[in-house]
Amino acid sequence: MSKKVLAIVSSPRAGGNSEMLVNRFLKGAEEAGHETEKLCLRDKNIHPCMACETCVNNGGGICAQDDDMDEILQKLIAADVLVLSSPVYFYSISAQLKMMIDRTMAVAGRIKNKEVYFIATASAGEHAMETTMNDMEGFVRNLPDSEVKGKIYGSAHSVGDIAGEPAMDEAYTYGLNC
Repeated sequence: MSKKVLAIVSSPRAGGNSEMLVNRFLKGAEEAGHETEKLCLRDKNIHPCMACETCVNNGGGICAQDDDMDEILQKLIAADVLVLSSPVYFYSISAQLKMMIDRTMAVAGRIKNKEVYFIATASAGEHAMETTMNDMEGFVRNLPDSEVKGKIYGSAHSVGDIAGEPAMDEAYTYGLNC
């Protein structure tokens, strides 16, 4: 059965290591016959949540802010599989991913039944990526009936360092089998 796979690239750097891993995941998913989409947050206009609760109180989950988040929320709701990717910044996810996650409050409960995969890249080793993975797991805990299906740890620093690393094959295999 074909699935809708939405991969979120949160790195502000185009063509970076985490995006390279996302591309490998998507290649596997496409070869398995799934519909794929890569969404790069760096190309989107997303404002931080203002905690005004307009989206909670208006009954429709409509945010008071006029930016690209409504489009992103609809894609998150429609997807069967989510791939969240982030470079590691101070043992955490990127600001771009955090901003997107915070803004999902507008549709709390409607992003559900997802298979979720995580991709993190860091030069400091797996221990540095573990807290980043925990940040992403916190988000998934708020998605009803969703499950983390895999985690890809990419050890790399400079752009392109991930090429030839085992994480590239792992990303492809996860995509092929999602």
